Amino acid sequence: MEKQNYTVSIYTENNLGLLSRIAAIFLKRHINIESITASPSEVTEVMRFIIIVKVTEEQIKKIVGQIEKQIEVIKAFYHTDAETIYQETALYKIKSEDFLDDHNIQDFIKETNARIVTVTKEFFVIEKTGKRTEVDALYETLKPYGLMQFVRSGTIAVTKNEMPISGILEKFNTTNSLS
Repeated sequence: MEKQNYTVSIYTENNLGLLSRIAAIFLKRHINIESITASPSEVTEVMRFIIIVKVTEEQIKKIVGQIEKQIEVIKAFYHTDAETIYQETALYKIKSEDFLDDHNIQDFIKETNARIVTVTKEFFVIEKTGKRTEVDALYETLKPYGLMQFVRSGTIAVTKNEMPISGILEKFNTTNSLS
């Protein structure tokens, strides 16, 4: 089986130590996490972790099964890149002096739908949201201009197809509220 990127979506209660137990599942299998993001989900008091890994389908099925055995995990899903809409955000801090002298770079930023978020005499901060390849391309373009700092977010993703998770989460939330 060939390895490919999978997006794992994990819906959970918000409890201490859960993230480290989920990470340990990947560690035990010697699988590197490419990206991880945690945020509230569409249902109150339910968190969503999005984890990106490059594995085989057989491996991802086993991983998701192990994740769902965690008490606080409500439901876990996995999807391929083709089944999701995903984005990352990055910030690039570059020296003002180099940036101002080259009008081509200003045009390139406009063409890539990046935007300038801060301007000072010493530096500019540019923000780019898009696919990882787009974020990487802008990084490579800006690097020769005195890239002072760079940071990227974890991947965020939603599925292209409808997922019945909202109904599952609402039932879970109602059941827990009654307890």
